[in-house]
Amino acid sequence: MNVLEQSTIGEFVAKDFRTAAVFSKYGIDFCCKGNRTIEEACEKKNLDFAQIEKEVTQLLETKSEGAIDFKSWPTDLLIDYIEKTHHRFVEEKSPVLLPFLDKLCKVHGHNHPELFEINELFIGCANELAQHMKKEENVLFPFIKQMENALRTGQAIEQPHFGTVENPIAMMKHEHENEGDRFVKIAEITNNYTPPSDACNTYKVTFAMLQEFEQDLHKHIHLENNILFPKAIEMQNRFTV
Repeated sequence: MNVLEQSTIGEFVAKDFRTAAVFSKYGIDFCCKGNRTIEEACEKKNLDFAQIEKEVTQLLETKSEGAIDFKSWPTDLLIDYIEKTHHRFVEEKSPVLLPFLDKLCKVHGHNHPELFEINELFIGCANELAQHMKKEENVLFPFIKQMENALRTGQAIEQPHFGTVENPIAMMKHEHENEGDRFVKIAEITNNYTPPSDACNTYKVTFAMLQEFEQDLHKHIHLENNILFPKAIEMQNRFTV
């Protein structure tokens, strides 16, 4: 088995985010379930492993112009980017989407009862993400920054109340998976965000915003699951050597 076959999907995307487009094209989860190999994902979804591997390989062999190498970033910079880009996106878009979805239910719900389920799913997502992000901002992220600063300055760190950093990371990854699954369901119900023939402009805009929300969530989770969290665990291990 070569290195390419041993690498996980998350590792491919962490190395070159352009590969995310290949995995998305085939409906392969690169964020919440990025800890699988391409072969394992293909077996699960009955996909052509050789074809997908070929596409990923060809992409990796082409020069990437202007791609951001998030893996090379220090963790404090990556955390600031996640908070200011992706946490802020959720905080700004959720209050816009919620009344839009409520309006669609009132106006179109009698003809499209699936809107009520979509609305309920997104309400759950918005509420859970709000709590999730606060836990990251108030507990996990400050400790990761503390570890990085301690390694840089040669100082010691106090044992956190949560024990090992892997404990809150495991909780965050579990919550990521819950929200990923929620959006899988939303995508299914909306036929991949395809508005019905009788959709008004608000209907079309809302579906487009939901799709944008899902795409941002995938990148958000990828940056944490596949890059930030492994870096944090690696840093912690340097204190225990």
